[in-house]
Amino acid sequence: MARAAALLAVGVLLLSVLLGVAPNLDTRLVELGERWWPGYAKDLREDAEAPSCVVAEIEAKVAACQAAPEAEPAKPAGADPFGDEDPFGDDDPFAGDDPFAADPPKPAAADPFGGADPFGDSDPFAAKPAAPASGDCAANEALLERCKERHADFELIQTRLTPGVQRWRGVELAVAKVATWPWWRQLLVFLVLAGGLATTAQRGHIALRNPRSRLEHSLDQAAQLLAHLLLGFSAIADLMDQRRSTAELEDPLLPIIWAGGFTLLAIVNLWHLARPPQLEGGPRSVTRMLMVVPLYAWMVVVSGVYFLLVEGHESGQAIYLHKFSQHPSIYLGVGLYVLAGMLLSVTRVARLGFAVLEPWKLPPTLLAWLAGTASAVPTAYTGASGIFVLAAGHEIFETLRRAGASRRLALAATAMSGSLGVVLRPCLLVVLIAVLNKQVTTDELFGRGLLVFALSASIFGLVMAILGRFRWRPASPAQALPASARALLPLLPHLAAAVAVWLGYRLLLSMQVNEHTAALVVPVVMLAVLAVDRWRLRRAHARDGGEAPAPVRWTRLSVTTSGHVGALLMLMAASVGLGGVVERAELMEIFGESFATPFVAMAVLLVFLVLIGMLMEPLGAVVLVSVSLAGLAYDSGIAPAHFWMVVLVAFELGYLTPPVAMNHLLARQAVGEDAMVEDEPQQGFFATYMHIIVPMAIMALTLVVVAFGPLLVG
Repeated sequence: MARAAALLAVGVLLLSVLLGVAPNLDTRLVELGERWWPGYAKDLREDAEAPSCVVAEIEAKVAACQAAPEAEPAKPAGADPFGDEDPFGDDDPFAGDDPFAADPPKPAAADPFGGADPFGDSDPFAAKPAAPASGDCAANEALLERCKERHADFELIQTRLTPGVQRWRGVELAVAKVATWPWWRQLLVFLVLAGGLATTAQRGHIALRNPRSRLEHSLDQAAQLLAHLLLGFSAIADLMDQRRSTAELEDPLLPIIWAGGFTLLAIVNLWHLARPPQLEGGPRSVTRMLMVVPLYAWMVVVSGVYFLLVEGHESGQAIYLHKFSQHPSIYLGVGLYVLAGMLLSVTRVARLGFAVLEPWKLPPTLLAWLAGTASAVPTAYTGASGIFVLAAGHEIFETLRRAGASRRLALAATAMSGSLGVVLRPCLLVVLIAVLNKQVTTDELFGRGLLVFALSASIFGLVMAILGRFRWRPASPAQALPASARALLPLLPHLAAAVAVWLGYRLLLSMQVNEHTAALVVPVVMLAVLAVDRWRLRRAHARDGGEAPAPVRWTRLSVTTSGHVGALLMLMAASVGLGGVVERAELMEIFGESFATPFVAMAVLLVFLVLIGMLMEPLGAVVLVSVSLAGLAYDSGIAPAHFWMVVLVAFELGYLTPPVAMNHLLARQAVGEDAMVEDEPQQGFFATYMHIIVPMAIMALTLVVVAFGPLLVG
């Protein structure tokens, strides 16, 4: 089941890439068609409609019009019907006679004209057939010309519809149909459920501790079972509410998909409860048993209890699932970035990159700083700090260990490696903020993000210098530079592959790589890099012999990718639901509409923002902050862009702060058993907890400066 769900999840991700580039591809195909066949977009792209006018009929009208006598010009109303001249000519018919003399007697009933019409065959005042006007003839002639032109154009188009044009048009119209894909929300729901199924089947949901006994495993699965039943019940209640409503159904398919998916997840939990794995066991405690429950399950259970018992709102959680699916591009992008991160993890790129630094013999603290700051760019391109930690955390940890760093320092740098880049372009978190809040733009946020990154990197460097007691004595450039250049050579083909894909998107699809399109580009870049990496390994094996490179096991890679995707997206969806509880409970109303001063507002908001970052996933927490705290901050005199920079840094501090410390959890997951530093002997409070204290101190100092610095400056 895990493999089938994994393949489905990865298939949805690949499909979303194809659907995402379809509009650009269609535009490019139309441009090429216009270049090769001028007028393609106007005349050849669709079947031309034959003209409805008939040339022969219009020609007959024109001929009849030309044969008929021309109509007399019309006279103004009220004019003399005889015109300005006497109709009888120059002679008076009554001349010489007395007009008042008595007429000679005539026979009774005799016609005074003797039975004959003195005016000839027609009465000048009788109605005559209307002769065609000269204007009507001209209109018919113009109509004839236009009809002939239409028929000529239609015949020309038919002659231009060669087999080549028809084949091109068939492909282009098929792509155009794909480009109008309307089911993005359904695609996201399928990804969440397929990833959730793969994660549930692998027992891989994110929790503070992994179960070590049968009792802990049963509690873990029972909590998940309850969460899935609550979500499925809410989805069914939402569907029934929609059907009872007189309004048109918004999307009747989504509740059915949600309900079916959660029912399947619940069945998996029942199967795990019936067939528990063999566990070694260990000491039990109430605290530990609570920590083995996955984070998303806690959020769902709390939300479900609130909606059912406090509000009596059975479909409440389903409504917030719909809100979660209203931004499919954002959350599909998360899945695509996870895929890119997992592809990165099976290449040698991170290892080759750190090999460039090794000839300089950098001390561990300086190397930790370089690793953290250099990781900012890939962090920004993987959308969230946790994704990069999962992708490259193991290599960062091992590199620092080879340089002589302690396990705690290496773990601190690994957890910190994903925290500096969330303010840089094209991070998805910033994109979601701009989508939900019209007061800010991505350009404005990313512009300020550069300053925040410079500040956090400087503080990071200062803390590492203090820990290293400022004993940074790298190797001589004369020795290190040539070795570093040689180490760079194996990395150049990977860089060339990445640049080639980037140019392909730019030249072939006219697609700029930015915060809106990066999720569609980065996975393809990593596929190309992986292909080059495997090719170079095979060449090296053929040339030098030795052990053959292990092939990429795509099924295993799909299972790993889908497991991480499901864990993150389920956590994000649950975060949106928990945010709905905070919103509907009006917990933030205790502060009123605003604070007295911006300083007081900032001090209070910082506490809540860090707490939110500690307990919720950032993409879900952004939704909560947008509807609860953002307006309060604006009304208290805090500029929107300033507030959201504070939010980003506070979330990262929360991501590094216990009891959850999400980046530490993901770092442990990436590193493995070597990350269990609790097994080492304790050497004092700071030395024992340095891996937690150091990242927290760096981000806390950054947060204080970012929060209050602009307020002090004015």
